[in-house]
Amino acid sequence: MFYERLLETLVRQPIIISMKKILTKLTFIAIAFLFSKTAIAQKGKPLFTAPLGVQSFTFRKSFPIDVAKTLDTIKMLGFTEIEGGGGRMSPQEFKKLCDERGISIPSTGAGYEQLAKSPDSVAMRAKALGASYVMCSWIPHKNGTLTFEDAKNAVEVFNKAGKVLKEQGLTFCYHAHGYEFQRYENGTLLDYIFANTDPEYVSFELDILWVHFGGGDPVALMKKYGNRWKLMHLKDLKKGAKKDLTGLTPTENDVVIGTGELNIPAILKQAKKTGIKHYFIEDESNNVMGQVPLSIAYLKSLKE
Repeated sequence: MFYERLLETLVRQPIIISMKKILTKLTFIAIAFLFSKTAIAQKGKPLFTAPLGVQSFTFRKSFPIDVAKTLDTIKMLGFTEIEGGGGRMSPQEFKKLCDERGISIPSTGAGYEQLAKSPDSVAMRAKALGASYVMCSWIPHKNGTLTFEDAKNAVEVFNKAGKVLKEQGLTFCYHAHGYEFQRYENGTLLDYIFANTDPEYVSFELDILWVHFGGGDPVALMKKYGNRWKLMHLKDLKKGAKKDLTGLTPTENDVVIGTGELNIPAILKQAKKTGIKHYFIEDESNNVMGQVPLSIAYLKSLKE
């Protein structure tokens, strides 16, 4: 109960701006966590041992204001990997700022239209960042419903772009977003996308919140499609949140990892077996500095 009350209190605090305040808060979290019954009761080897990564969308409000200071905060939190690209900043300049802080960029994003019209330019930008993976997180569709035609067109775009990226030493990943669970024949449109994309050119990123939100089971999907899953977004959905096939939910439904509906230990255990290459915390809430430190503490508390 002590740990739960601590989470509730800290999550409600406003975003912290001062580095000194951030460090003070993190120190308090660490001390409180170390002495909580939850931490003391757990024994064994750490479950989460991968490099700590973050999706740049987590800091979408601060990056446009000051990229360097935002990266300082990311470093201070303990992240050593980032998925992103620096926005309007040149990829070379963004990479330089990340390198100076010991942060690597294993994965970056690309829009659907970019992949369809200019996969070569996508590859050039990704290579300038030093990335190995390029992910696309959205298939355009109308009226909130992904249709078979949408999925069919996406398969064509992904196969062609994935081939171009593969030829330049990059791996393309489609980031499942939850709206692909429309029924289709004996499965879903996500099953159709898996079945009709070439495994040599198209891999996948598992966003555990959005897959769960759309009615999918992250553990079952990893077991079903194995190493076609290369990347993962770590996040959690508020208990009791209404779910649908839109791939959209209010930001307040994005909660501290370990306090929501998802079975994080089971997901991480299967992810190890599956061979997920990189994990990125993505917090879409409006209280990033209140939630992210707690999510990190939770992940580090887990034992096998």
